[in-house]
Amino acid sequence: MKLSNKPLKVLTGHHTALSIFAISAAFITYCSMYAFRKPFLASTYAEMSLWGIDYKIILISTQVLGYMLSKFIGIRVISEMQPERRLITVAILIGVAWVSLLLFGLTPFPYNFIWLFMNGLPLGLIWGLVFSFLEGRRNTELLGAGMSASFIVASGLVKSVGKYLLDHWHVSDFWMPFLTGLLFVPFLLLGIWMLSKIPPPDALDKMQRTERVPMKKVQRWAFFREFSTGIVFLVIIYIALTIFRDIRDSFAVEIWSLLGYSDSARILFTAEIYIAVAVFALVALMIFIKNNRKAFFGNIGIIMLGGFLLMATTFLFQKGMLPPAIWMIMVGFAMYLSYISYHTMLFERWIALFRYQSNIGFLMYIADAFGYLGSVGILFYKNFGTKSVNWLDYIVYISYIVGAVTIVLSIFAWRYFHGKEKRLTATRVTG
Repeated sequence: MKLSNKPLKVLTGHHTALSIFAISAAFITYCSMYAFRKPFLASTYAEMSLWGIDYKIILISTQVLGYMLSKFIGIRVISEMQPERRLITVAILIGVAWVSLLLFGLTPFPYNFIWLFMNGLPLGLIWGLVFSFLEGRRNTELLGAGMSASFIVASGLVKSVGKYLLDHWHVSDFWMPFLTGLLFVPFLLLGIWMLSKIPPPDALDKMQRTERVPMKKVQRWAFFREFSTGIVFLVIIYIALTIFRDIRDSFAVEIWSLLGYSDSARILFTAEIYIAVAVFALVALMIFIKNNRKAFFGNIGIIMLGGFLLMATTFLFQKGMLPPAIWMIMVGFAMYLSYISYHTMLFERWIALFRYQSNIGFLMYIADAFGYLGSVGILFYKNFGTKSVNWLDYIVYISYIVGAVTIVLSIFAWRYFHGKEKRLTATRVTG
C-alpha cells in the first residue's frame, strides 16, 4: 500500500461526499486500532495474580501506563506533527503495538505483562494523528462524532470478537489479542488509505474555524498561559470522566455478569451500539450552530448535562426504578455525552471562538495525559484500598463522584470563559 497524501479529486468541492468519506475513513481506522488495544479485556484472567494483585489489573495498569506516557509525549509530538508524516506514523505505531501482542503471546505468564506497556506506548498517539485529518472544518462536529462513535462501538466489538475466539475457537487468553488484531489488519489498511485521500480544509473552513497549524514550544506555553485556569477546570472534569470510562470499559465483562447477563459477548457489543447512535446524533447536531460562542458555551452545558444524567440514572437504578441493562446503557450514554464532547466540539469551538492559531492535538493530549494518570491511580486504589468491593458497587459509587465533579467544575468553567471572552473583547476594542 502506497501512503500518499494526494486527495481524491471527486471529493474536492463535494461537501456531502467528503463528509461521508472522511467519517468512514476515521471510523474504520480508529475502530481497527482498538483491535490492537482492547481485545485482552475480553478475558477475566480468573485465578491469576502477581504480587498479590489481580492479574487483569496488572495488565490494564501496565498498558495504561504506556498509553498515559504516550499522551504526555503527544503534547509535543502531535502538536508539532507535519501533515505529510501522519500516515506513515500511524502505520508504524500500530505495527509496533501488534508485534507487542505477538510477544505477549510468546512470553510465558507472569512475565508477559510488560509487553502491554510496549503495546500501549505507541497507540496513545493514534487519536491525534487521525483527528488531524478532521479538525478545522465547518462540519468538524459531524466528522468528529463519526470518529468518536468508533471508540464506543469498537471497544464492545473487539471484546466480542475476543470473547468469541476464547469461547468457540478455544484460543488461549494470551494469544487471543494477537489473533484479534490479525482479523482487523485489512480494515486498518483500508482506513489508512482512505485517510490519505481526504483533501485539506478549504478557504471557507479556515475562515469559519481558524486555520490549524503545528505548535512549537513557544506557542504551546503562550496558549497555556492565556487559558491556564480554564484548562485546569476542564482537564479535571476530563480526568473524572476518563476514570469512569476506563472502569466501565475495562471491567464490562465483570459488571454485566454481576448484573445477571451471562451472554456477555453479545451484550458487550449491542449495548454500545445504542449509546453510539444516540451520542452521534446529538453531537452531530452541533454543526447547525454556526455561532462559535453559542456552540462553545452550549457544549459546556452538554458536559454538565452528562454529569447530571450520570447521577440521576444511578439514583433511579439504586431505587429499583431502572432495569439493570437500561441503567448500564444510560450511564454509558451520560458519560460518553460529556467525554466525546471534548473529542468533537469543545476544543474545536474553543479555538474558533478565540481565533487562536493552534490545533486540537495540544489541548486533547494535555487532557488525555492527566486523564489516564488518574485512571491508573484509581485502579490501584481499588485493588489496595477497596479490594473487597465488587466492580458493580464500585462503579455505582464512582458515578456520584464523577457526576458531581462534572457539574460543579462545568459551572466554574462557564464563568471563567464568559469573563475571559469579555476581557479579550474589551482589550480588542480599546486596542
